[in-house]
Amino acid sequence: MRILILGAAGMVGRKLTAQLVTDGHLGNKPIDTLTLVDVVEPELPEGFSGKGAAMALDIAGPGMVETLIAQRPDVVFHLAAIVSGEAETDFDKGYRINLDGTRALFDAIRLEGRDGSYYPRVVFTSSIAVFGAPFPEVIPDDFLTAPLTSYGTQKAIGELLLADYSRRGFFDGIGIRLPTICIRPGRPNKAASGFFSNILREPLVGQEAILPVSEDVTHWHASPRAAVGFLIHAATMDLAALGWRRNVTMPGLAATVGEQIEALRRVAGDKAVKLIRREPDPLIRKMVAGWPTAFDARRAAALGFTAETTFDEIIRIHVEDELDGRI
Repeated sequence: MRILILGAAGMVGRKLTAQLVTDGHLGNKPIDTLTLVDVVEPELPEGFSGKGAAMALDIAGPGMVETLIAQRPDVVFHLAAIVSGEAETDFDKGYRINLDGTRALFDAIRLEGRDGSYYPRVVFTSSIAVFGAPFPEVIPDDFLTAPLTSYGTQKAIGELLLADYSRRGFFDGIGIRLPTICIRPGRPNKAASGFFSNILREPLVGQEAILPVSEDVTHWHASPRAAVGFLIHAATMDLAALGWRRNVTMPGLAATVGEQIEALRRVAGDKAVKLIRREPDPLIRKMVAGWPTAFDARRAAALGFTAETTFDEIIRIHVEDELDGRI
């Protein structure tokens, strides 16, 4: 089993890599080769017994992905992306990576397998940002994809490309629409949704956090642990059950900011909650107003995908995985 992870230096990419190295296999096949790629060189975890490689590479650069696909990985995890807030403020960069890079990858696979000898599994991380307001109270899996951000538009185009290239038999692809991943460890990034993690992560270690929206804002969440589970399941499941509807909204938990804060209070007490400072941000509030809030993910559940059911559980997972079980 040869595995390629694009976007391996990102939070989800690092956690996916660590899980694969710990397992040593994907499905029932041992991992022989693990290639990690990002715009900055990822770190290959210790303990991997197979052949490992890590490199810094621009996936939208001429000929870059072709060199990776020439190695014929059996599974390609495409996690590389410019995040939502940055894609909105830097139009050219967002389209260059999120669209041009994705198209370059898919075409490299198509051309590598033009003689019919190469047919990999491609797991593409899409986003609930592919949907745009006005929304029903609960959004079904087949709701109209009419995004209201550049990031969502880029991901929606990627979904269409993935479905068409799969239909044409160039690869066996699945797109998973990730909820907002919470609680993200590490430093804040440029994602507009970052505050959902910030208002929990920083107070858990005694630091102040900024809340730029009102407490009645509702959003769809899953933990990093669940995200890794989504990716591994997508890489190993039988995709025949998808038919040609190759993009699936992942399970998650709909919660208001206020409900997040109350879960923090239950887990870490009033002292942590008092570290949240309200500081409205009009740009973020405008972006969030165009995001979906709750989903009917029964299709994903029927396919075997699972996620958390309470925010207390999401916070406790962060404490276990990132804080050695201590607040």
